[in-house]
Amino acid sequence: MTDPTTAKGTFEVQLTPSEPPEAPVARLLIAKTFQGELEARSVGQMLSIGTEVKGSAAYVALEVVDGTLAGRRGTFALQHRGTMDRGAPDLDLRVVPDSGTGELRGLTGSMRIIIEDGEHRYELDWALAPR
Repeated sequence: MTDPTTAKGTFEVQLTPSEPPEAPVARLLIAKTFQGELEARSVGQMLSIGTEVKGSAAYVALEVVDGTLAGRRGTFALQHRGTMDRGAPDLDLRVVPDSGTGELRGLTGSMRIIIEDGEHRYELDWALAPR
């Protein structure tokens, strides 16, 4: 396994409803562009649910990332699980095991999303298992 390292950068995200929501569940299409140590685009799908309490909701999502990570070309999948409890976020993003392709084969890791002042940033803790 390569030594774990952290890739950092920013990303832009576009969420598009894929069909009329069946209250309170909504399905959304995800499109992201990553800049920084991860130069990539991603596509995916999200299911989300809101509640009557402002700031409380949950979502699950899967997305496929295609690009370069620290100069290594390939794709990998991310699994999301997120909960908002009256505005307090609890978010878990993991690289799907064995989803890496090309030079990213064997990729493991987890990602943090930081949203401040309207800017989306990521921190991807990652390593490569031996082939």
